[in-house]
Amino acid sequence: MSRSTRAAGRRSAPRANRSRHRTPRARTASKAIGLTLLSALVPGSGLVMGGRKKLGAFVLTISIGLLLLAAYVGLTRRDSVLAFAVSPRQLLIATAAVVGLGACWIWIVVASHKLLRPVSMTYTGRLAGSMFVGLLCFAIAVPTTVAAQTVMAQRDLVGSVFQSEGDSKSATRPKVDKKDPWAKTPRLNLLLLGADDGVGREGTRTDTVIVASIDTKTGDTSLISLSRNWMRMPFPADSPLHKVYPDGFWDPNMGNVEQPEYYLDAMYENIPRQHPGILGQTDNEGADAVKLAAGAALGLDIDYYMQVNLAGFRQIIDAVGGITVNVNYRVPIGGDYGAGPGSNSERKPSGYIEPGPDQKLDGYHALWFARGRYGLSDPSRQERQRCTIHALVNSVQPATLVTKYQQIASAGKQLLRTDIPQEILPAFIELGLKVKGANVTNVDLDKSKNFPTGKNPDYEAMQALVQKAINPKSKPVASTPSTTATKKPSSGTTTTKKPKSPKPTVTPGATENLNDACAYNPNETGGN
Repeated sequence: MSRSTRAAGRRSAPRANRSRHRTPRARTASKAIGLTLLSALVPGSGLVMGGRKKLGAFVLTISIGLLLLAAYVGLTRRDSVLAFAVSPRQLLIATAAVVGLGACWIWIVVASHKLLRPVSMTYTGRLAGSMFVGLLCFAIAVPTTVAAQTVMAQRDLVGSVFQSEGDSKSATRPKVDKKDPWAKTPRLNLLLLGADDGVGREGTRTDTVIVASIDTKTGDTSLISLSRNWMRMPFPADSPLHKVYPDGFWDPNMGNVEQPEYYLDAMYENIPRQHPGILGQTDNEGADAVKLAAGAALGLDIDYYMQVNLAGFRQIIDAVGGITVNVNYRVPIGGDYGAGPGSNSERKPSGYIEPGPDQKLDGYHALWFARGRYGLSDPSRQERQRCTIHALVNSVQPATLVTKYQQIASAGKQLLRTDIPQEILPAFIELGLKVKGANVTNVDLDKSKNFPTGKNPDYEAMQALVQKAINPKSKPVASTPSTTATKKPSSGTTTTKKPKSPKPTVTPGATENLNDACAYNPNETGGN
């Protein structure tokens, strides 16, 4: 055999060897595009079909394993999911994991297409394949980015609003068992404060003071509204404030007259200003003072507070897409009597929310539905505030949380303050889920008998009513929620629906289910 023949044989041998291990490829560009799509839907399948069987099998196994693990955790380990969702450290790890998985997914799609596309392709076929792969990568990158941003928004919210027990100070917060926070707490008493510190007002006043007493086993909740103009608010006997105000929060030297600077709504600002540091180390002395007074007035131990800036409340309503309420009488937008703390010169309302059932209100109108008081009584305002909370709880749906969570988190970060420690947030979320599906009632404190004016309320009588309401011999029957027609604009215009039956009358001092309390009743006037 000649030298040239042997050389030719050696040159041809490697090519023959490579041909035996050549990866299988699609014969057409369209088929390659279809297989690339399959590789995106089932990560790893494209690598297997492209000849990288070991790598493809590994990726496929990991993909299926992650899906099964996610399904198992989501269905059987809800406690772990909730704990994960409120841990800033774990949320940061989750963000990195989401970005990493998205990048790996994109690499799998690109690598699969390279293995599957024909060796010989026209310029049009190559361009079509590249454009399709680009679209797939974009389709993966967008939800990955949104998911990462949502996780970071949750982390920002948790870190901004809820401080860990070691990083925050409170003069009134109880010590709890972090493993089982409600073990020794059959009822959780939560103080809800609405701070009216908007533009044009001096200082901060808590115009809204509501205590939510929650059965930690069932989620059944009693809402108790305190009037903003109550005087002589008591303090527990062991509180330093009791020594300063042994007969309650008022000035005896002024006589038995209305003392606006000693109203309940003035306590949040005036006590820290007059007695700074009297309660010891705390991040919010005003809230702690109101917690002590509200608890003493109602005969309850208030565990935590949640403070909402009413000026930013509308952001939350807008973020969840509005709320649906029944408007039983004209509710003023704006207006000021020109007298009393925080008032400006007298002015008429700029408009009204007109009566009508099932009205969809945006944040602006929902805020005035809860706050409007020009020409109306305080009890009617308190009832509308409870109905606003009730409507907000019922309006938050899973789909809304998924699509608008970043807006909700951003709004919540700006308007919420609380002494609820970060460590027990999972338990609070579990309890919140119970409350959403439980019986929510209003406790009537009998204004005509117990506080016809705010000068000298009968707190002992109110305490008896509260105890009777939260420890009933038989539970009140929950009424069926009215169906909501959310097809009206947010301007508060009336609907053309047939009026519903008037809601039943309530005996003073009794409890009333909020579905009944917030029902449409055109006979109401909003007066005393």
